[in-house]
Amino acid sequence: MNASPPTGKTESIRRRLLGLALLPLGVVLPLLLITLANWGSGYLDRLLVAKVGADLGIANSYYERVSAGIGTAVDSLAASSRLAGQLSAKPGKPPADLHQWLLGEKARLKLDFLHLLDTSGCARGYREAPCFKGWPVVDSALQGQSRTESDIFSSADLFALDPRLAQRAHTPLLPTRNAAPDPRHAEERGLVVHGAAPVRDGNGRIVGVLAGGVLLNGNLEFIDRLNEIVYPDGELMLDSVGTATLFLGDVRVATNVRLFEGSRAIGTRVSQAVRDTVLGEGKTWLDRAFVVQDWYFSGYRPLVDSRGERVGMLYVGFLEKPFADARRSALFGIIALFALAMLLAAVFAVLWARRVFRPIERMHTTMNAIEAGQTDSRVGPVDNADEIGELARHFDRLLERQQAQALALQRWGESLDGMVAQRTAELQDALANLRATQGKLIINEKMAAIGQLTAGVAHEINNPIAVIQGNLEMAREVLGEHAKPVEPELRLILDQVHRIRLIVAKLLQFARPQEYVGYLEPVGATQLVHDCLLLIGHLLRQGNIAIEQTIESNRLVTCNKNELQQVVINLMANAIQAMPDGGTLGLKVEDWDEADMPIGLRLLVTDSGPGIPAADREHLFEPFYTAHKPGGHGLGLWVSKSLVERYDGRITVDCPAGGGAVFTLWLRCEPLG
Repeated sequence: MNASPPTGKTESIRRRLLGLALLPLGVVLPLLLITLANWGSGYLDRLLVAKVGADLGIANSYYERVSAGIGTAVDSLAASSRLAGQLSAKPGKPPADLHQWLLGEKARLKLDFLHLLDTSGCARGYREAPCFKGWPVVDSALQGQSRTESDIFSSADLFALDPRLAQRAHTPLLPTRNAAPDPRHAEERGLVVHGAAPVRDGNGRIVGVLAGGVLLNGNLEFIDRLNEIVYPDGELMLDSVGTATLFLGDVRVATNVRLFEGSRAIGTRVSQAVRDTVLGEGKTWLDRAFVVQDWYFSGYRPLVDSRGERVGMLYVGFLEKPFADARRSALFGIIALFALAMLLAAVFAVLWARRVFRPIERMHTTMNAIEAGQTDSRVGPVDNADEIGELARHFDRLLERQQAQALALQRWGESLDGMVAQRTAELQDALANLRATQGKLIINEKMAAIGQLTAGVAHEINNPIAVIQGNLEMAREVLGEHAKPVEPELRLILDQVHRIRLIVAKLLQFARPQEYVGYLEPVGATQLVHDCLLLIGHLLRQGNIAIEQTIESNRLVTCNKNELQQVVINLMANAIQAMPDGGTLGLKVEDWDEADMPIGLRLLVTDSGPGIPAADREHLFEPFYTAHKPGGHGLGLWVSKSLVERYDGRITVDCPAGGGAVFTLWLRCEPLG
């Protein structure tokens, strides 16, 4: 008999075992790599889309602030004593003098046009005056209501206002990849933010309209300032570039997007996909988009004119290429690490296989020798301390210890499962903390931007308030005794001016809360509810709301009365909004006791509306969460919660099975701190 084993058979088994050892590495690791790459890429895309959505919100707030500023400037000038002096003094004054004065005010207010219109809607002060009859903003002003809108002016309208405006609005159309076909060669129209305010005589009659506005076509100062606010230096990572654009229709009329050699892409057009979504369907676009000559993470929202038609778009976005390059580099790095891991695993498998095969070959040789009659043949000493080594030393001892080793392996597996579960939980906690931190960073960026905008708005409001108060005091001094018949009206105006100043102070308190500390005083629930009902009386009358109030507590709480009043009014206003077809607003005040000890009082605000879904209740007190409420900014309940917690109180919400919602204020008699 041949004592040596067939060589081909042994090599075949060796190759099969090596294949079985390396096959899991060659399949599992690539699948894990693909899964990780897809998950990471999708998660990064979602973060970048959320970022551009926040940027679009900031840009829209700045656009609305500029529009409101134009309307405020025109409204203030229309009600100013300077305009009244121009209209009343020197009855024989020639129209040219009035025209020159309007030119000076236009330059001072940084407007592109400013005209005084008569009651027919035509401009006064110079010959060949343009007429604005039929414009919604002018019609509203003739009815006594100031209004500011974004509208499209034709080339003829712009030329009538100022030939230079028509020349500035002329924008040659440039060939643009992916844009919808357009037979025109140039855009002649202008996108204008304009406002109109009524002009009244001494008897309060409307004698004219003051109209003024700004042409946004080619307004590089406006678009560069908007881009600076949304994307300040250092805002974007990986040296990405932030851009902003104003569209008239689908044509860029003001942008900092660059073409070749650094020229601006004015006259290029948006892609047809974005045009159909934003201008055609009126939706906001938050996704990747091809912009002129490269891909950007983009946000587009439609601009609506005074007639409710979509006339343009506001855009912000940042270059995708740096993020794509970083993602590609990270992917290549991971692939290299996986390849190195597979190589090391293959080398280790080959070396380990040799340690396995060596004692088996010796055992096979020994068995052949025994079959050949060499009874003294032995395997001999082996280095292996595993099952194969035990088999080589003694077959019977392996069987005797099989059960013990199986139990040991089971305990080892359970311990390993516990360690894996513990490590998995730690990784999940770390990932949750990372996501929470990222969410807080996004909210902090929003709050910083809103704080800046709020402070600016407060500053802009103080200017016309000062003008109103100064002119009112001057009117009192000039009229003297003749002012007594209208003294109640003058006092009412002063009260409203003071109320506006309080509102401005609240805005500044929201922008810089650390600089404002409210005055604390004992506040009774009865007087608080009574004052709040007076302040929202107009909402109750408009909404056909019935009141049910129950006051069962005489306790006083120490807090700032105005802040607490702000919280209660906010809850009442939300309850009224939840009942657009009318209903019952419930107000209940009762004692708050714990362990037979008086703690404070509970104030319950209820409504008979449809209630709040459970999914929305979980996020009600988060900033910027509006629960799809039209016109909501998502800050009311969050600010109210912050004010109540300042005095160690809390707000809870519940929705009974019968419908409606119940908001409960838990107020302590004295703050803990």
